[in-house]
Amino acid sequence: MIGPIVQNPEQTEQPRPSVDPLSEVLSLLKPQSYAAGGFAVNGETAIHFPKHQGIKCYAMLAGECWLALDGGYEPLLLRAGDCFVLPRGLPFRLATDLSVEPVHYTVAKARFAMSHEPPDLAAVGARYIVGGHFALTGGHAETLLQVLPPIVHLRSEVDKTAMRWSMERMREELRNPQPGGALIAQQVAYMMLIQALRQHLKDAASTVPGWLSALADKQMGLAITSMHQEPGRRWTLESLAERVGVSRSVFAERFRQIVGVTPMEYLTRWRMLLAADRLKNSSDGLSAISRALGYESESAFGKAFRRTMGCSPRAYVRPAE
Repeated sequence: MIGPIVQNPEQTEQPRPSVDPLSEVLSLLKPQSYAAGGFAVNGETAIHFPKHQGIKCYAMLAGECWLALDGGYEPLLLRAGDCFVLPRGLPFRLATDLSVEPVHYTVAKARFAMSHEPPDLAAVGARYIVGGHFALTGGHAETLLQVLPPIVHLRSEVDKTAMRWSMERMREELRNPQPGGALIAQQVAYMMLIQALRQHLKDAASTVPGWLSALADKQMGLAITSMHQEPGRRWTLESLAERVGVSRSVFAERFRQIVGVTPMEYLTRWRMLLAADRLKNSSDGLSAISRALGYESESAFGKAFRRTMGCSPRAYVRPAE
């Protein structure tokens, strides 16, 4: 989960396994699907979904409907093939008509359950949404997700093509229920989430400053991949600039502009997120963790951890009752 750790950063360079920062960040978020499948939005309907924890990712499988996010955002018209991700947990509603008074999703769910049959997606006027709701069991999800806008809306033909296999697989599971279908739906929903984030980061202009924007930039993406690949290396501004092939000043300015923090601030934050995960999910002691992440003493590591995470490593492992 944490990736390869270099015990001796000064040793001769050797080929190392490639590191995928998006996969690493998702592994720290530890998304677990606890709701996956589909539901109809038929007739004159408006469904209200309250504030939620975690991430929701859905795709419009058939028909059209409106997505209205609370907070003064413009409503979006979803068409068949569109996908949307809600990473901030804001309340929202899905409606065939924005003037219709919405009902709570539990009411709509009960109505749907009473008449549940495999959906006829080819029927005239059919409106159907599929996807999943993911709980984030990893710590500090807000830190990792703050770079995403309140809604990620994928609607281009290129995006739809990339999502098509997952949507067709979900369509088949809903149309022809089979043993194990619930588990397949969960895995397909997870694939939809990853594909949506992957497609979103390709459009660098639509992202706010942060690590996701940097992954869409060849040079800054290389810098972040390098830090993820060797979190314990004694990185400096000079060595990172040399790795990506630009001057120190140009690298520092571009990194801060695209990511929103300095390279050293990003490196420290990433190290502390790795440390927090290891403190919670491994038997490694403070000494081993601090050395693996490039700190010569537990004291230096502890100061960095407290400054970044707001508490000492021991308090993080054993929070006050």
